[in-house]
Amino acid sequence: MLILAEADEQGSGPVSIDTLSTRQELPRKFLEAIFADLRRADLVLSRRGARGGYVLGRERARISVGDVFRAVDGPLAEVRGLRPHETAYEGVATHLPSLWVAVRASLREVLDETSLDDLLTGDLPDRVRQLLTVPDAWQNR
Repeated sequence: MLILAEADEQGSGPVSIDTLSTRQELPRKFLEAIFADLRRADLVLSRRGARGGYVLGRERARISVGDVFRAVDGPLAEVRGLRPHETAYEGVATHLPSLWVAVRASLREVLDETSLDDLLTGDLPDRVRQLLTVPDAWQNR
């Protein structure tokens, strides 16, 4: 999607699956399946012809990273195949659904507030930049 956003910025027109496959070092069939999902979500449009390929379905500033995740992978957060607010536990885990809902909210905060344009330019939303300064943000646990 960032390659399409870059092509949009440069006005270079549609990007072919072959170009995407080469630049991202990903199998063509894999990308075709992903772009079918993106097309169904109206995030990309296909252009036919010798100079055909894919273009963004709307302005890159209006496509969030969350939109892309949902189109390709479904809901941002699932627990045992359920949405966080649909889970229920008994006993000591009674309050676990509240944690799952909070996790989903934090994912939304980062992914839905960050657009392709933000990623392309590096001008990330304030909240995302703040999270990057958390002392252990860049460390594995």
